[in-house]
Amino acid sequence: MLVGIVITIPLIGLAGPVSLGAREAALLGIAGAANVIGILFVLTALRSGKVSVVGPITSTEGAIGAVIAVIAGEQLAPGAGLVLGAIVVGVVLAASDPHPVAIEGARFGPISTALLALAAATCFGINLYVSGLIGQGLQLAWTALPARLTGVVVIAIPLILLRRLRLSRPAAPFVLVTGVSEVIGIASFAFGAREGIAIASVMSSQFAAIAAVAAIVLLGERLTRIQIAGVATISLGVTVLAAIRA
Repeated sequence: MLVGIVITIPLIGLAGPVSLGAREAALLGIAGAANVIGILFVLTALRSGKVSVVGPITSTEGAIGAVIAVIAGEQLAPGAGLVLGAIVVGVVLAASDPHPVAIEGARFGPISTALLALAAATCFGINLYVSGLIGQGLQLAWTALPARLTGVVVIAIPLILLRRLRLSRPAAPFVLVTGVSEVIGIASFAFGAREGIAIASVMSSQFAAIAAVAAIVLLGERLTRIQIAGVATISLGVTVLAAIRA
């Protein structure tokens, strides 16, 4: 969040003055809270579960964001409901592990970890929808501000005051990459959401397949056949949903 806000503030300055009403202020507040709470959920889940499992479950944020958009009035293509159901099945399969391997320092079991990931997905789905609304009414730079500002005020500043904000050298590159990637990612999503929040939400959840492959290749994680089927179902589901919605 600290890295992101250092990037975001100058971009907002370059975007020029804007008029913020009560609606815009409320949207910014909801987006910030939903994103930060979601991140806390997913990081907690990752302490007890595999990246290649938590990632796909969290990726259902796209389906959740799409459902919220449809409830709010966007049209959903025929058959999309069945695809959303298939995605839920994929989540269940991806979360199942007949032979769970304990992760060092894990505080939660497989079921609790899956619930944490689903809670994160719900928060992120809300954030996607609200960020789409922000991007439709304000410059793209503003879509990156809520989470970064909330994270700095709620998390970073208290840690600094308590002298508990520490960054190890090995973690620094990952923190930098994450901070930059999040700003680019949310701005890219907001740009696409100008054409439709539901389709942009679904497409953005494709990150799960990338995260799962990266976890297997870079971290040496291994999945059971059931979990592979779940990950494949989720990836196929979001792709099909995007195709029939296009």
